[in-house]
Amino acid sequence: MPKQYTPEVKARAVAYIMERLDRYKSVYAACNDMAPKLNVGKETLRRWVLQAQVDSGERTGPTSEELAEIKALKAKVRDLEEANDILKASAIFFAREPDPRRH
Repeated sequence: MPKQYTPEVKARAVAYIMERLDRYKSVYAACNDMAPKLNVGKETLRRWVLQAQVDSGERTGPTSEELAEIKALKAKVRDLEEANDILKASAIFFAREPDPRRH
């Protein structure tokens, strides 16, 4: 199971890296060096920093807000597709003509 970090830990770690980013040749190098000191996985930290850069406009890509909206819309589509499948199945069930031999 993935380790859960509080928003405060995430924000502090990202701020720490962003303040020192100019000392490294890349985000990857900074995260590789600093992750053990922050007790956070290298890749987790890198993704946080990249997303923070997107959110601040430094980098292109979908913002955190847009990603949350996409996630919510996908869940809604999944629910609607499930409801639609149930309605189709019930329509087929109720559309059948009664078997005259059963009466």
